[in-house]
Formats: sequence, C-alpha cells, structure tokens
Amino acid sequence: MKQKENLYQFIIHLLFVVLTALSLLPFLLLVTSSITDENEIIRTGYSFFPNKISFAAYEYLFHDASTILRAYGISISVTVIGTIISLIIISLLAYPLSRRDLPYRKVLAFYVFFTMLFNGGLVSTYYMYTQVFDLKNTIFALIIPYLLLNGFYVLLARTFFMNSIPVAIIESAYIDGAGEFRIFYQIVMPLSLPILATIGLFQIIHYWNDWFNSLIFITDSKLFSLQYLLNKILLDIQFLSTADLGGNQGQMLAALPKEGVRMAMAVIGVIPILITYPFFQKFFVKGLTVGAVKG
Repeated sequence: MKQKENLYQFIIHLLFVVLTALSLLPFLLLVTSSITDENEIIRTGYSFFPNKISFAAYEYLFHDASTILRAYGISISVTVIGTIISLIIISLLAYPLSRRDLPYRKVLAFYVFFTMLFNGGLVSTYYMYTQVFDLKNTIFALIIPYLLLNGFYVLLARTFFMNSIPVAIIESAYIDGAGEFRIFYQIVMPLSLPILATIGLFQIIHYWNDWFNSLIFITDSKLFSLQYLLNKILLDIQFLSTADLGGNQGQMLAALPKEGVRMAMAVIGVIPILITYPFFQKFFVKGLTVGAVKG
C-alpha cells in the first residue's frame, strides 16, 4: 500500500515537473530568439540553440537608454500608485456592500454591476478627462481612466467579505467599542490579504500592460509608459524597414533586427511581472476561489 502511495506521489511530482518545464519553454525560446542574429532567424527560424548570437536588438532598443529607463520609471510609478489607490477604493466600496444591514445594498450592488455592461464611449470619456478634469499630459491620465476602479473586482471583494469575515468578530468589536473605520482597518483588512493580493496582482498586470491611455491622453514624450514606448518603437522600425530609400540608407534599414526587437521588447516588458508574481502567489489561489463563491 505504501509503495502504491509513493508511486502515486512520484507520478504527480513528475507530472508537475513536466508541466513546469513546458510553461518555461516559451519564455526560454523568447530569450534565445531575442539574442539570435537577425539573418539567422530569417534563414533557420527560431531556435533554443542559436548558431549565431547577436545583441543587436537590445543595442537598438537601448541606443537611448535614458528614454527606456524613464519609461520604466513612469510605468513602475503608475503601477504602484494606481494599484494601491485602486485597492483602497475597491475595498472601501466592497466592504459596505457586504454588510447585510446596509440600506439599499442590492440597489447599490446592481449599480456597480451595471457599470460592467455599459460605458460612456471613447469620445465622451476623452472629453471628460481632458476638458473637464484636465488630466491630459499628466501622470493621473495613466492612473484614473479605465483602470482605477473595476466593478468586477468590487463584486469579487464583496463576496469574499461576505463569506470569509465572520459576523461574530465584527459584533464583538462593536461591543468592545470599536468604530467602523477601526474595524475595517484593524480587523477586516488584515483578514482580507488573499483577496487584496489577488486583485492587486490583476491590477498590477493591467497597469503594467496598459498602453492605450498613453495613446489617447499623452503627447508629452517624457510621460510615455514603457508599453506605449515599446509599441511606438516597433511601429517605427516596421515603417523604416519598409521604406524604399535606396543606397546606403536602404541597406542600413534593411539590416534592422526586426524580429529580434520584437522578442527583446517582450523580454523587457515581462521581467517586472515575473519578479512580482512570486510575492502574490501564496494568496492568489485562495483569494480567487474564495472570492468567486456566490454569497
């Protein structure tokens, strides 16, 4: 019996090792492709073991390193500030909706749900944020529009509060003389780390991958986010590679590492997410499963 259990555990562990290896292979191919010579990619395609290594793609991206580093700083600042403020607003809205003694709780919850179905459209949104709130060419234009508050996350957090925060704890805190804000910050929030980490990870990914707000609201190059800058570089190199200039300029443009730049851009963009994810992993599954159960 014990041998069967050991064999079963061995098979399970082997299966997870294989799945882990399979999940790492695409990233490994991405890295090796980014340092493969452009002509080698065109001739033989992508390979885990390139015959000729070249860092031309990274040299092209970092020929003006200050621009990339500034974009990194903008994206990191927007991601950190936006995620923190988003978690505060979402939890402040979700917690009252989870309280069964809140008047018109269902009406307010439906209003939150309604925002998931309809929006004001691009034209009206652009007008409001640029003409009314005057956010154009400010860092707040990368934080507030579309990303700061999400109805789905509010309902997810509300369900977690309803199912995972015992009512008896809140009632005992009332008896001890604690007010609403003290209960929220000292009792509810520490018990809600799984759902906060889950939503926080989602928000980090959304903020980090966002390029649309930069496209719509930002014209100052000093405020370009990393994803928008990388996308702009890709469009520029595609345009230059198709331009028919002739002579030495045409030969130089033809030698641009188009495929390598695409891979290098993906590597540069994904590294911060890979660094961030392990810190949220232990809370992620628990917060997602518990918060998704209907209350």
